Amino acid sequence: MGTKIKFGTDGWRAIIAEDFTVDNVARVAQATAVWVKKNSDNPTIIIGHDCRFAGALFVDTCVKIFLQEGVKVKMSKGFVSTPMISLGANKLNCALGVIITASHNPPAYNGYKLKADFGGPLAPEHVQEVEDMIQDSISNDYKAISIEDAIAAGKVEIVDLETMYVKHVEANFDLEAIRNSGLKFVYDAMYGAGQNVMRRILPNTELLHCEANPSFYGQAPEPIAKNLKELEAFIKNNPGIACGLATDGDADRIGLYDSNGEFVDSHHIILLLIHYLVKHKGMSGKVVTAFSVTPRVEKLAALYNLPQETTKVGFKEIASKMVVEDVLLGGEESGGIAVKGHIPERDGIWMGLIIWEYMAKSGKSLEALIEEVYALVGEFKFERNDLHITEALKQKIIANCKGDAFKTFGDYEVREVKTIDGWKYFFDNEKWMMIRASGTEPVLRTYAEAPTLEEVRKILSLTEQTICN
Repeated sequence: MGTKIKFGTDGWRAIIAEDFTVDNVARVAQATAVWVKKNSDNPTIIIGHDCRFAGALFVDTCVKIFLQEGVKVKMSKGFVSTPMISLGANKLNCALGVIITASHNPPAYNGYKLKADFGGPLAPEHVQEVEDMIQDSISNDYKAISIEDAIAAGKVEIVDLETMYVKHVEANFDLEAIRNSGLKFVYDAMYGAGQNVMRRILPNTELLHCEANPSFYGQAPEPIAKNLKELEAFIKNNPGIACGLATDGDADRIGLYDSNGEFVDSHHIILLLIHYLVKHKGMSGKVVTAFSVTPRVEKLAALYNLPQETTKVGFKEIASKMVVEDVLLGGEESGGIAVKGHIPERDGIWMGLIIWEYMAKSGKSLEALIEEVYALVGEFKFERNDLHITEALKQKIIANCKGDAFKTFGDYEVREVKTIDGWKYFFDNEKWMMIRASGTEPVLRTYAEAPTLEEVRKILSLTEQTICN
């Protein structure tokens, strides 16, 4: 009997050669093909891979399965980002997009994401339908199929999604304003799939980790402060750099640094984007944010008379709203943000370019723009702590949360608890802490917000002491 394959909050991920094998990928691909044939009059799948180990091998496996099932295929030329596959699914009228990626996970992992025809994550109920169709085993007949013959026969089309993406950027940004601003920028691809695009869009940008390295030098390609020490040091050692941008392995998440080499988290980025899009570009629409995002987004939305909604964690929850409602911005704490005028998909490079365009057109530093936001919602700091603990302890903590066992965390008294997805504990003076099990990794996450970083870390430390006893 085959390994049970389950999709998490953002696709199926597993360790390469352990559970993420050619045979298991073939099983998922077969279920994907069956689902597409059942649900589309145009059973065409667009597929690609990022920079991880054996991406091309797993794509070839999927393509052979799709061909065996009678599905037409559009296959990316070279490695691509997740936003490129989503954009391609939308612009090339494909029924579904598939990208072989484990996003920000450690290098030992690979994964399989499903993208809908509208250019964003496939809805959770449809992902579940695909999962339910995965068979315990399939025959190996597909291995004899020749992709080269299928290309010659017109059953597989090779598409240049990178160039498509670059042209889409050029049509939607004032790149000349950025190029002529005199501002110096640095981009860290974290050895991920965004590396070629920035060379083409803004060739004068300083580049870090923009070469092939499937092991990511052993570092999980997640754009958070602890993983971006080289980018931080580069900015601090090279005075005059206005901003640093980083994206994760498949380039759908963003990390940002100001000119002092200080990390700017997603909460601040979301607030900056709303401020720019509404105040300076005259845009409007609903703001949709995941449960782990700062409540200050609600405050800013209210100031600008924008409707706001909070969803469960997982970008597919946000994307499902963007498809049917007038949404200005959808965003997550983990660096995944989408805006009106693009696809309903996270895109780290796109969000970074909006910030850089904002800086170029306003003539203000990133620090000054953040101060503008603080004047509206108040100053705050945020940090997340990932607890790598035993499954037994994790389940004990979750049971305690469900049982409302935590009334205080050290000297912080709980005033209110919200439970949309995890447990969010509110203290006095807009301080809060949240506990939630990851949907993609074997960790328990704790999050906290307070006026200073020192106090944020105090809250996180007291939380760990309280819940792990």
